[in-house]
Amino acid sequence: MNQWHDFLTTQGAIFQEDLLQSFGYAKKELAAVGNTNVLTTLSHFGILEVSGEDAIPFLQGQLTNDVKQLDGSISQYAGYCNPKGRLLALFLAFAHHDHLHLQMPKNILEAIIKRLKMYVLRSKVVITDKSNDILCFGVAGQNVEIVLINLFKEIPTAAKQVVTVEDATIIKLIGDLPKFYVYTNMKHAERIWETLSLSCTKVGKPVWDYLEIQAGIPEIIPGTQEAFVPQMINLDALDGINFKKGCYTGQEIVARTHYLGKIKRRTLLAHIATDAIPNAGDSIHLKNLEEQIGQIVRVAPAISGGVDVLVEIRLEHSEASSEIPMWKNSQLQFKPLPYTLN
Repeated sequence: MNQWHDFLTTQGAIFQEDLLQSFGYAKKELAAVGNTNVLTTLSHFGILEVSGEDAIPFLQGQLTNDVKQLDGSISQYAGYCNPKGRLLALFLAFAHHDHLHLQMPKNILEAIIKRLKMYVLRSKVVITDKSNDILCFGVAGQNVEIVLINLFKEIPTAAKQVVTVEDATIIKLIGDLPKFYVYTNMKHAERIWETLSLSCTKVGKPVWDYLEIQAGIPEIIPGTQEAFVPQMINLDALDGINFKKGCYTGQEIVARTHYLGKIKRRTLLAHIATDAIPNAGDSIHLKNLEEQIGQIVRVAPAISGGVDVLVEIRLEHSEASSEIPMWKNSQLQFKPLPYTLN
């Protein structure tokens, strides 16, 4: 992966602790969203390969979604819970040839590998960290599909669809703005990157986080592990929970939350007018009160200034009232999500 970082550094990439911050023009890169296509490398992701003849039944007993549906043509979000139904990880899962891939933030990967291996026992399952072998690019924009089809000749046309071609695997993501993951290896990476960069503005991770927040896509990092039942971060609305698949770790709590009445805590999209950058896991409280009513799930700088966040909160406090949800001394201004919550 250092070879890839060295290549990007020659193009102006600025890294901080393995995270691509920008290509030297952070504000201009963010402003490019909506006006042009954007391209980034997502080196903050880790990717696990789960293989072996028992891989599917093994993961079926661990994850919230039905991995039997992963036939190489579709991807899915899936949660990994502790026995109390609290999320340890949120994966983007997809099949590739004879194995499955689980993508997650790299800073939780080592702990997830260790925990999954505890449950392999005598199953014929091999869990391998492929983070240094597979590169993931993020590309987005109103015209990005034209760019991709000219390069790859075949691309996915529906959200969550997976297409594998000779030199890459491409997944179309959820959201109003066309967004794609492009997976490849070092053999093809420089050529694909240089071709895409001819029609795309190169941007850092904060821009990609902003796009994912606008699409209502949460993530789980070390600061928020075991903080949420899957419905609290809208995993059901993202089709990340299958309620008919049978047992998995934490399933009883997740099912009970689903079947026993209205969900009282959800993740919403909000803007905070602040020059500071909150952290995922930071508390949300009511003005002049110390009681925590929620916490930040994901955060990124906003185009108009300040930050946009995904925030898990008691729904009663998101409605118009005299009670004002706050992050520190800054008020939350709620915005509509791009999908419906039941």
